[in-house]
Amino acid sequence: MSRRGAELRAWSVGASELLWRADPQVWDAVAPLLFPVVGWCRDGQARVDGRAYPMPVHGFAASSEFALEERGENFVRFSLAESARTLAHYPFRFRLEAEYRLSPRDLSVRLRVANTGDRVMPYACGLHPGFAWPFCGGEQGDYAAVFAQAEEPSVPQIAPGGLFCARRRPVPLDGRRLPLSPELFAQEALCFLDARSGSVALEGPGGGRIEVAADGFAHWALWSRPGAPFVCVESWTGHGDPEHFGGDLRDKPGMILLGPGETRTHGAELRYGAPGP
Repeated sequence: MSRRGAELRAWSVGASELLWRADPQVWDAVAPLLFPVVGWCRDGQARVDGRAYPMPVHGFAASSEFALEERGENFVRFSLAESARTLAHYPFRFRLEAEYRLSPRDLSVRLRVANTGDRVMPYACGLHPGFAWPFCGGEQGDYAAVFAQAEEPSVPQIAPGGLFCARRRPVPLDGRRLPLSPELFAQEALCFLDARSGSVALEGPGGGRIEVAADGFAHWALWSRPGAPFVCVESWTGHGDPEHFGGDLRDKPGMILLGPGETRTHGAELRYGAPGP
């Protein structure tokens, strides 16, 4: 674990390393937390009450120093609150808690978002774990992403600047099963918005399996860099700005509006199934 971003940096079950090892030449993150936006804001700016605030892709949580609140034998809890640094990007008072709990084959992640201010607070959050690919032998083409339910076999096109288009492109999804290959990610992430599925599993040779079961997230995204030895299974509450969006942050599609004093919890269970003999 790292206090920077409250980021999970490694997860193994037995001798199996399940998360990818960060490589600054490819992608220096492992499992960043996304807050208070998911994806890109148009022109890198979030607009609140007529004022533009610089907003990094996926927000600022991943680059923030969290406080260590509590630590036990198999759990840890971090927190982040507003500061001069965050207020320069996001003019709201908040508290974000991230808790991780480990069991022999499972790992749970919980995000708790609280509005500690006196006005409605728009936010989005997400989990962005990068898994080793392959993680149980074989080649990358031996793996598939399997959704809990059948999803639409097309995804939004991503315009320059990370903006979401109304146009869609097909993906080779056969009901619930999407074969994985490096070429699949040549045109950016695959974003399944308003998905039916509550879980997505990566399945490999011999029955090896990593399942991500999400609670409180509306969208799934799969992402890698062509040729890189990782694949991300991301759960999001929101997404990048639509291509022609220029409105207030509270009107951005997918934002959650949290009233003063209110809290909301989002979480996921990561479950590992070892391949058979």
